[in-house]
Amino acid sequence: MKLLVTYFFLFGLSAIAVQEGVHAEECIFQKLDGRDADFCRGGLEVLYPELGDVGCTYIPKCNQYRKQISKEWTSPNVRYQKADRNKQYVLIMVDPDAPSRANPKYRCWRHWLVTNIKGADLKTGKVQGHVLTDYIRPTPPSHSGYHRYQFQIYEQPEYEAIALSTEEAASSGSWNIESFVDRFQLGAPVASTHFLTEHYGD
Repeated sequence: MKLLVTYFFLFGLSAIAVQEGVHAEECIFQKLDGRDADFCRGGLEVLYPELGDVGCTYIPKCNQYRKQISKEWTSPNVRYQKADRNKQYVLIMVDPDAPSRANPKYRCWRHWLVTNIKGADLKTGKVQGHVLTDYIRPTPPSHSGYHRYQFQIYEQPEYEAIALSTEEAASSGSWNIESFVDRFQLGAPVASTHFLTEHYGD
């Protein structure tokens, strides 16, 4: 009887170890490489609950992280520790792969646009300012492959009143980010990063 109990005890431990091994393997965060990695510059951090900084990574499917980022979690903290406390900044978040990276006919889809962010707040990850586009969760369509969700930080010129045109405000899709940046003389972003995710059911 003792041998039988010992067997089941050891079997149970082995099963737990196997489950933990599979869990750990599924939850590996794969870093971006190549051209996708080149987009990550300036030390910008994008922090979601449980995940921490997702910049320059693929969102793993384990623990329903892709579902949570699409269905449950609200806007992330966006931290730029190199921000100047005496300046203001603009945050832009877009999906350039709408409806898919292979056929981005709605590029860029605007997911978040905030101006007048104080440097002191940006250093701690607080996105507080004038919201021109409320945060829209990443929701890549089923079977559309991986989408890039890009975050860019720009220094805001002093005394520059930034606003969306009537046409831009009417739709988040097919947004010409280059035209917007040029219109308000934002220049090149001081920092940028992105993460890649696909539909949680795929």
